[in-house]
Amino acid sequence: MMQLALVIFVLQRFHSPTLAGVTVFLAIAPGIAVSPLAGALLDRHGRVRLITLDYLVGALTLAAIVVLDAAGRLQPAVLLPIVTVSALTFSLSNSGARSLLPLVVPKHLWDRANALDSIAYAVTIGAGPALAGALTAWSGSRVALATTAILYLAAALSLIRLPEPMVRTSSGPVLAQAWQGVVYVIRRNATLRGIVLVMSLMNLGMGILVVAIPVMVFERLHGNAALAGELWAVYGLATVPSALIAGRIDSRGRELTVMALSTLVTAAGVATLALASNPLVATGAMLVAGLSIGPFDVSMFSMRQRRTDPAWFGRAFAVSMGLNWTGQPIGSAVSGPLIQLGLPLTFLVSAALIAASAGLIRLVIPAEHTGTMATESARQSRRDGPVEESPSSAEQGAG
Repeated sequence: MMQLALVIFVLQRFHSPTLAGVTVFLAIAPGIAVSPLAGALLDRHGRVRLITLDYLVGALTLAAIVVLDAAGRLQPAVLLPIVTVSALTFSLSNSGARSLLPLVVPKHLWDRANALDSIAYAVTIGAGPALAGALTAWSGSRVALATTAILYLAAALSLIRLPEPMVRTSSGPVLAQAWQGVVYVIRRNATLRGIVLVMSLMNLGMGILVVAIPVMVFERLHGNAALAGELWAVYGLATVPSALIAGRIDSRGRELTVMALSTLVTAAGVATLALASNPLVATGAMLVAGLSIGPFDVSMFSMRQRRTDPAWFGRAFAVSMGLNWTGQPIGSAVSGPLIQLGLPLTFLVSAALIAASAGLIRLVIPAEHTGTMATESARQSRRDGPVEESPSSAEQGAG
């Protein structure tokens, strides 16, 4: 909801696709840059309270944008720093929630839990943009941003009574722990390193769509903000049935095949947008792209969990997910110049990048987990200093 509301707000307020792309870039990139530190904090200080902190920051920064715009004091030079501040805590909730899941769910249920996680994310991808678009069409983009701020606040309040899972925590300087998380992902865990390469390229293509789809709706389809939201809603909700089916099937040993085929289908759907001349064709393209994301998410999430030492969930997931996201803000930033060259070219470039990520999957992600990374991480943990053990039954079940 936040991303689409921001894009439409900037397009309507400043009439600049380039500025819209830069705004999305700054709404994500700073969080990626500090993701190693976020991971170290998650492993040391508890996930629930830090996720809550990020939601409060999101509520306050969006509220600031709304208030300043209403007062006639919002210019790009003011907007961009506020968006940058909002991004700094982004990894706390993005990585915190994903690293929390395997700590509270037994290992043999990870595929099904990841399917539910993917479905919950899909519903928000569907409902969020639809609500942002509808509110913008009804009362303007300022109301859409204000509503998003209220929802962030409600999310923070909903977590107040959620108990922290008791997990082992490492001691030592926070910055050293953060750097060790980077080393673990980049050097010691070939699977996480491969996922980073695949996902960053895939998200480069998807980042272009964040700006290109609203522009297509306004300029080619002659629709309004509600239609832009509806297209993203179709994409998000289409992942629900496919994720449900994928979650019922044990993904072990088939992850790479499922990921590659799903990504190629996504690319085909995005390529169709280059030719979309009416809302029906655009809706069909987003439906195809969305249906393929469910199996991809379930397979990728489960493989990442199985091939990561639980003691490193916070740091490894924060760094991995942060690097996975690097492509999206870059894609959004370059979307403005691409759109100036033509919307068909923009969508074809996006599809080509997504298809290229499918070709990388078997080249950079090992087919099997040898176990050497877990052994090395255990040795590293011993070198890092004493570890406090407070395992819960959920943690023991998570292996």
